[in-house]
Amino acid sequence: MAPSTSISQTVKFGRYEVDLRSGELRKFGVRIKLGEQPLQILLLLLERPGSLVTRGELRSRLWPDDVFVDFEHGLNSAIQRLRDVLCDKAQKAIWIETVPRRGYRFVGVIEQNAEMAGQPDGRARAFPAEVLQPSLPQISDATSSAPLSVAFGVRLHRRRIVWATLAVLTIATGIVVIRKLIDRSDSTVHSLAVLPLQNLSTDPSGELFADEMTDELITALAKNPELRVVSRTSAMQFRAARLSLPEIAQRLGVDGIVEGSASGSHGQVHINVQLIRAATDGHLWAESYDLGPGEHSSDLALTIARQVGAATSARTQTRRVDPAAQDAYLMGRYYWFAMQNEKSREYFQKAIALDPSYAPAWSGLCDYFMMRALEGGLDTRDSVQQAAAAAAKAVALDDSSVEAHNSMAAVDYFARWDWAGADRESARAVHLNPHWAEAHHLRSYILRTLHRSDEALQEQKTATEIDPFYKPWAYGAALEQARQYDSAIAELLQRIQGQPGDPVSRIFLSEAYALSGRHREAATELEQAYLLMHLPEHAEGVRAAYRQGAWKAVLEWQLKELKIESATRYVAQTEYAEVYAQLNRREDTLRALELGYAEHAKEMVHMDENPMYDLVRSEPRFQAIRKKMALPAAP
Repeated sequence: MAPSTSISQTVKFGRYEVDLRSGELRKFGVRIKLGEQPLQILLLLLERPGSLVTRGELRSRLWPDDVFVDFEHGLNSAIQRLRDVLCDKAQKAIWIETVPRRGYRFVGVIEQNAEMAGQPDGRARAFPAEVLQPSLPQISDATSSAPLSVAFGVRLHRRRIVWATLAVLTIATGIVVIRKLIDRSDSTVHSLAVLPLQNLSTDPSGELFADEMTDELITALAKNPELRVVSRTSAMQFRAARLSLPEIAQRLGVDGIVEGSASGSHGQVHINVQLIRAATDGHLWAESYDLGPGEHSSDLALTIARQVGAATSARTQTRRVDPAAQDAYLMGRYYWFAMQNEKSREYFQKAIALDPSYAPAWSGLCDYFMMRALEGGLDTRDSVQQAAAAAAKAVALDDSSVEAHNSMAAVDYFARWDWAGADRESARAVHLNPHWAEAHHLRSYILRTLHRSDEALQEQKTATEIDPFYKPWAYGAALEQARQYDSAIAELLQRIQGQPGDPVSRIFLSEAYALSGRHREAATELEQAYLLMHLPEHAEGVRAAYRQGAWKAVLEWQLKELKIESATRYVAQTEYAEVYAQLNRREDTLRALELGYAEHAKEMVHMDENPMYDLVRSEPRFQAIRKKMALPAAP
């Protein structure tokens, strides 16, 4: 006779728990609505973790032979509803793996507890019959997988409103709770990461809007001076990461995590939002919502501003933002981050046309023009003028907007070479939001140009501490510019260990090695950078050149490639100047810098502190360029 086993009354996996007595699914102790058919599927999968449960077995469990039903549609709908609730995806399964044409398998880890001690592997198996066939009312899930395009109508704008409502409500409810927690000495949260909202709908546009709304959530929370909120770039590193929340929080250096998910069907959006305390992986707050397609975000945005005490002007706090303008702005930001600059302009201008007094749209338009100017081209001067006008408009509409002042600082610094103006505007941006890494990063550049080297290093160090995954190469690059090569190498190696897939860190590491005379390591890192950028032919070019003539041959190969690339893309003269300088070609270096000044190349702002130009620093022609740019005198 087989030994008797003690049957657990609860089955736990990750943040979820199934109560076998009541047939309820909970997340962090909060009950989650789940239909009867998805529940039965989950129970059967948990009964046999790691093993295949065939579609035939699921049909037998859910639909008796004498019941006529569209089995394929019903099963697919029930599986999708279960995945929605568990924040799972078929393509990147965390809990439920699809075995094509055969069935499904539970692939998560079930926690062992005292009640399951009789099970040799700690896995739940023979659930009581009354749990597997409960006398609960039947809940239809036949429509749960309907796409958002059906649910919200054929017009894209309607879907944008719903997704905007979803995210802004997430922001509002999260901030209300977060503000309360800040004042509790036993649960203080000083820093947060907002993980990318998970799109669990079948609408292809859902992923795009989920990303946009994550940006909106991060921006709104970052306005709270009592909170440090890491950037979108850092948060996106952990999309679908198979790490525990405490591990993610530790890597980001935060106290709390905000996460959420959304799914839609037949005119409704269902969302789950929670705030997690990182140290304990325990939930501080969780809630579920069902929203209709007609709800707008503007009223909720006002609630957000009141709750976080955001540093916005009275006009911003009391005026109503046109939801369509906000939608257009978010679309613009999405395309701007995606490096589709021309596409971003279309939406920023649409937002302005809908609401000319909407300051974020003007800031976005400024960033568009600045990107176009920095990319080079015949219209650079015109782009700079339009960027400056847009930044001035944003500041005039909302003088307490950190984004507006940071945009103005970028215009003054990169475009106007107005060092005093850049210093003033960047200082204002840092003051408005001392927890925004980008403001500290730009201020570091400006202080470096002003020869305030110690302050510049501290600003970049602060930016990296605030957000270690945002521009992970930046502090190492700052140390390199300060000629602290050993420290730069150590810093960059540490960042590469944490983010081995970042090619930019390897490019700066290659530079630091080259400047310190370690040419073999410089060539190796440059080769690795090209491989990470999916340019194997360039990697082979570096490898072959070094074999043929060491580092000098690599530099000559780079110069040849720049000339080839200049036929199809804008190549700044400063790119040539740096290679010429490393080849000790003094005349060519000076000529390239003079041309760089004439074309207003963006890297000219770093001319004074760039160690590669030590070769020509004392030359009268170099000093003449400095004078034309009105660069501050070195101490």
